[in-house]
Amino acid sequence: VNSNCELALLHFNNILLNILNKKKYKNIILFCIGTDKSTGDSLGPLVGYKLSNLPLPQNVLIFGTLENPVHAKNIKEYIKILNKYNKNDLIIAIDASLGNEEDINYINLGEGSIKPGAGLKKSLPYIGDLYITGIVNKSNRLDFSVIQNTRLFNVMKMADIISIGIWNCLNLISI
Repeated sequence: VNSNCELALLHFNNILLNILNKKKYKNIILFCIGTDKSTGDSLGPLVGYKLSNLPLPQNVLIFGTLENPVHAKNIKEYIKILNKYNKNDLIIAIDASLGNEEDINYINLGEGSIKPGAGLKKSLPYIGDLYITGIVNKSNRLDFSVIQNTRLFNVMKMADIISIGIWNCLNLISI
C-alpha cells in the first residue's frame, strides 16, 4: 500500500480485513516494535501509542508504545510474555523497515512473521502470525545513519494509516 495514495487507508483496510476474516481468534496481540529514540524506528511505538488511546475490544492487547517501547534490548523479555498466551491468539507484528528507494512510504502487510532488526544486522527472533511493516527509508551500507535521518512526517503518515486501519478492522470483525 502506497501511503502517498489518496486511497491508501481503503486499500490497507481491505487487505487487513481479508486476512483477519480467515479465522476467529481468542485474542489479538498488537506487537509494535521499535524505539522513540530514532525517527526511522519509531513506526511501531507510534502505532501502539495511537491505538492505546482509542477504544479497543477488551481482547485486544498492545505491546509497544512510545511510553513502553518494545526494542532490541527488551524484545526477548516481551516474547517470553507472549509465549504465555494461547495458540488461538493472533500476533500482529508491526515494525519499520528499510528497502529500495522506489518502495519508501509503502506499507506491507500479510501472513507470516518478521525478523525485527534485520535492516540493522541485529540477530533477533522471528515474531508474529501477521506482519505490518512500513518502508521508512532506503537500505544501504550506512543503515544506522539512514534510520536516524528519516523524515518524521513520512513515518507519522504511515502510523496514521496503520493505526486507523487496524482500529477500523477490529471494529468490523467479530473476534
